[in-house]
Amino acid sequence: MSDTVKYLLGEESIPKAWYNIAADLPKPLPPVLHPGTKQPIGPDDLAPLFPMELILQEVSTEREIPIPEPVRDVYKQWRCTPLYRARRLEKALQTPARIYYKYEGVSPAGSHKPNTAVAQAFYNKQAGVKRLITETGAGQWGSSLAFAGSVFGLEVQVFMVRVSYDQKPYRRALMETYGARCIASPSNETHSGREILAKRADHPGSLGIAISEAVEVAAQRDDTKYALGSVLNHVLLHQTVIGQEAIAQLEMAGDYPDVIVGCTGGGSNFAGIAFPFIGAQLRGGKKVRIVAVEPAACPSLTRGRYAYDFGDTAHLTPLTKMHTLGSTFTPPGFHAGGLRYHGMAPLVSHLQELGLITSTAYHQTACFEAGVQFARAEGIVPAPEANHAVKGAIVEALKCKEEGVSRSILFNLCGHGHFDMQAYIDYFGGKLKDIDYDEKELAMALAGLPSVAEPA
Repeated sequence: MSDTVKYLLGEESIPKAWYNIAADLPKPLPPVLHPGTKQPIGPDDLAPLFPMELILQEVSTEREIPIPEPVRDVYKQWRCTPLYRARRLEKALQTPARIYYKYEGVSPAGSHKPNTAVAQAFYNKQAGVKRLITETGAGQWGSSLAFAGSVFGLEVQVFMVRVSYDQKPYRRALMETYGARCIASPSNETHSGREILAKRADHPGSLGIAISEAVEVAAQRDDTKYALGSVLNHVLLHQTVIGQEAIAQLEMAGDYPDVIVGCTGGGSNFAGIAFPFIGAQLRGGKKVRIVAVEPAACPSLTRGRYAYDFGDTAHLTPLTKMHTLGSTFTPPGFHAGGLRYHGMAPLVSHLQELGLITSTAYHQTACFEAGVQFARAEGIVPAPEANHAVKGAIVEALKCKEEGVSRSILFNLCGHGHFDMQAYIDYFGGKLKDIDYDEKELAMALAGLPSVAEPA
């Protein structure tokens, strides 16, 4: 047997439906509230931003949502993605643990994000939309929507967080190669962007600010809609093809995870790998320990407050109940730009409140150290975001070593680091520093959370 074992399903095994965890929750998700009335919103309130099919998915409690054949046809370009047994990493760690990783870096954009980008582009095209507006942190989502826009003939405009826009020019170039327009955020193209720049001309940006700019532009034209790469229910729903495939692949391996690890920023790739397993557990299956790993510089699950908050800095979005650091909080400019969001997906936050998942946070140098160790053992260079999952998996494997116990560990390697090599250059050059958030700024942001009476 080779040192690294690949479990690969054919395209005929691509799931025919997305899994909706809302159907199995022991307690329903708190409602989304209108920012003005503070009352639960209806489908019509979201219509200016999203096509009706996505709105219906957002509020659905059906366990299975059929995947349209045109979407599955595009998925066939890279799905099913491989599941690997990381035997060389196991050997390097001298652990009795069995480590598996689902590798989403084989998609055209190099991450898990096309799983929802293709679906969103399809439904928008079907609804007659001509242009999609979005934001992106590290660029994986922007690249993925640009790819999906090129597939379905949609114009795409991306507001990219300024610090990542400067750090990751190759991601910007990839978006432009697919035909998208990429703009550094905050920008002078929107009212919300100009307000931020007036206060601080060199503002590094944040996903909350970029969302404000994207939503503002999307609302200006009837032929334009907004697309989001994480956080919302329908986005997490589309990612569940990852976990569904993993269940089938682990059955091929004759195994089932004891522990699942995923990196978390907004929650999409974590949900993709974990939700199908949590759903199986809620329906009477094996209990699995689920670990969400987040950056210590932006720790929404481990440090944030579970409260109603805006999804953006300019307060243009509805209010959702989530673990949040406050919508005005600006995280420091660490390299895992895809994890620099002030809030966590409501569904992921809800699962933590229900005790179905646990969370932890690590600084970036420890995560890069883990990513380098993984690359030297397995040959794949992870994206900075994915390094957090690698770190979490290694910690779990070393626990097995200390305890003399063999457990099965599964994690989602959500993207490759080919466009992030400057971060590795900085790491090897000793320039990559652990950055802590400003406690005073966090306190101010949390103090500014909206006052909301809990709906009955």
